Amino acid sequence: MAHSAGKYIFGYAASLVLTAVAFGLALTRALAPGPLVLALILLAGCQVLVQLYFFMHVTEGDGPAFHSAALVLGFIFTFAVVLMSMWIMTFHSQVA
Repeated sequence: MAHSAGKYIFGYAASLVLTAVAFGLALTRALAPGPLVLALILLAGCQVLVQLYFFMHVTEGDGPAFHSAALVLGFIFTFAVVLMSMWIMTFHSQVA
């Protein structure tokens, strides 16, 4: 698949829009804290997908399948560490 400038420009614009929306939501506190965190997590997930698709080209190439498996495993480890860290940080408030 040919790499066109339009694809990179669209990816860059999508990244800017996602970042601006997340920044705007956090700055204005337009949502309550719970929904705000959820919205920011969803926007971050969309940002990761945009970066992987438009700039890292994970859908292109004839590389071995273990590259995709390693990417998925990295996501699992990342989310596990984040979720466990959040649990540890809120543990005292759940016990007290």
